Amino acid sequence: MAGIQYTEGRGVEVQRLTHFHCATTNQVIQITKMIFQWDWLCLGVLIISSVTAGIENEENLDADVEVENFDKQSQEADVDREKSSIQVVYQTPKPTGEVYFTETFDEGLSGWVLSVTLKEDMDDNVAKYDGRWEVEELKENAVPGDKGLVLKSVAKYHAISAMLTKAFFFDDKPLIVQYEVNFQKGIDCGGAYIKLLSSSNDLNLEYFFDKTPYTIMFGPDKCGEDYKLHFIFRHKNPKTGEYDEKHAERPDVDLKKFYLDKKTHLYTLVLKPDDTFEILIDQTVVSKGNLLENMIPPVNPSKEIEDPTDKKPDDWDERPKIPDPNAVKPDDWDEDEPAKIEDPDAVKPEGWLDDEPQYVPDPNARKPKDWDEEMDGEWEAPQIPNPKCETAPGCGEWVRPMKNNPKYKGKWRAPMIDNPNYQGIWSPRKIPNPDYFEDLHPFKMTTVSAIGLELWSMTSDIYFDNFIICSEKEVADRWAADSWGLKKLVASANEPGMFSQLVTAAEEHPWLWVLYILTLALPVGLSVLFCWPGKKSDEYIDFKKTDVSKQITKEELKEETEKFEDELEEEKENEDTGEDERREMEETKRELIKDTKKMGREAPISEDEGEGGEDIYDDEEENEVPELIYDDEEENEIADGSQEGDRSNKSDSENEKKEADEGMGDNPLKSVRKRRVRKD
Repeated sequence: MAGIQYTEGRGVEVQRLTHFHCATTNQVIQITKMIFQWDWLCLGVLIISSVTAGIENEENLDADVEVENFDKQSQEADVDREKSSIQVVYQTPKPTGEVYFTETFDEGLSGWVLSVTLKEDMDDNVAKYDGRWEVEELKENAVPGDKGLVLKSVAKYHAISAMLTKAFFFDDKPLIVQYEVNFQKGIDCGGAYIKLLSSSNDLNLEYFFDKTPYTIMFGPDKCGEDYKLHFIFRHKNPKTGEYDEKHAERPDVDLKKFYLDKKTHLYTLVLKPDDTFEILIDQTVVSKGNLLENMIPPVNPSKEIEDPTDKKPDDWDERPKIPDPNAVKPDDWDEDEPAKIEDPDAVKPEGWLDDEPQYVPDPNARKPKDWDEEMDGEWEAPQIPNPKCETAPGCGEWVRPMKNNPKYKGKWRAPMIDNPNYQGIWSPRKIPNPDYFEDLHPFKMTTVSAIGLELWSMTSDIYFDNFIICSEKEVADRWAADSWGLKKLVASANEPGMFSQLVTAAEEHPWLWVLYILTLALPVGLSVLFCWPGKKSDEYIDFKKTDVSKQITKEELKEETEKFEDELEEEKENEDTGEDERREMEETKRELIKDTKKMGREAPISEDEGEGGEDIYDDEEENEVPELIYDDEEENEIADGSQEGDRSNKSDSENEKKEADEGMGDNPLKSVRKRRVRKD
């Protein structure tokens, strides 16, 4: 029995220790997970903030097309990203293949012609092309020695042009047009497009103006919030010989950042003999299509048109619904009933001031000294709300409030029904288009022999550089790598760090400061919450008592086990001795009862004693040795001889309990109390 009690006691202690350690481990795991999740959240917030600020250092559009074939010097240049500037050696790019035109402006405006003509249908003072052009370096992120053409004047017309090295004929070779633009001050309203001028015998660049025939117009244009990227070509009608402008459909991408970021961007147009085209910005395709399908208006007119002489018949009925001609207005329908009537149940509020006006002259107002009654009329003090009406429900004549008239029905109209004579929406009949033609190869455009810029802008310092017209994409890419690639490299090296970009973003979007503060404050708050010592929870109070099991070594456990077994043997011997004494006591008790019956008297037997006797008999039959606990009342009823034996056993039992209580808290073995078990 004692062995079972010892095992159960130690099992309970082990379970409690296991529960405590498991709870602590789970809490640590939860804290670790929360910190890990918060780290990811902070990282996501910083990324979102950077995107919100429009941080574009990595040039997202470079994902599809890479800058190819940088020259050896640009490939071997060591770029220190942490420095505020970068040192590069610039060399004027040279074309690596057949080209029709190139221009770097490193040698000035050699070969370019300024227009001296006037715009038509305008006043001479306004129509002059007197806008100023300069050749200079970029104001920011400049590559030393690299110069470009800069539009300098505001609200003036600019026109400048140059002849191609050789004319381009639209036969079996692609046309590639490429150049750089930088809106150094942003752009309010103005364009940065170029025109490829049509070849003709009377082409004179000094008289280049807005009406000069061109074949292709290409480039950025912006006014207000309308951001455009033009690709227009003039198509010759094979029947009439007249030219019509065909506009490419608008790109699906957002062009706004290219106009406002003050960076140099590369614009490329690729026109192929199979009548397809591509438009690229920074070597990434932003629009592509077919000259036969993606131009507005279409190159080829429709085969049929509406007959201009066809007229709609007078009896043509286009009404899908008509009023029911058989409907009759009900007799009780009164069209004269008003929509609103006075509420007859309304009662004037108590305290209403009928004799007080809502507004009274201001008693503090004084006539201005410069008031002239002959000129201004009789002066009257301005009206102010009557102060007596502020505490009253109202002033002036009380009028009953209006309410909806339950009898109101309005003007009667017949219900609508389907029109039995409905003939549908009339449209003119179709006839063959007399102007129809079919041009299966609109790529075959008018020959190009010159390039020109004819612009008007409300913003100055628009930068142009590195024009090239060729037929091979590899040549254009190499040209871009030797020119635009260096500008991009310098601009990337001079970009501010992440902290500066976040501050700039917060200045533009003040609500980001709140996001930054939360990002920094929450980790600190969580750390304090989980790491700062606090009150102990009720769940673990039991584990902090003095009887909590302590960790013991294997040798101590073995020693305590042997000691405990010795104590059990001693207790068993004491129980055997006590059992003999109790049997003698019971025999004496039964003899006394018999003697009492003989004398004709009844001896009182307590319920506890009776139960004790029954326990003894049952235990003898079952060969069990029960441990009995005697109360004070039982001790008084037992003979003097049996009292001494019982006190001896009770003293031993109390000593054992005392020793067990003194050992509580030392180790798990001594904390197990040795108890006596009474059988029910």
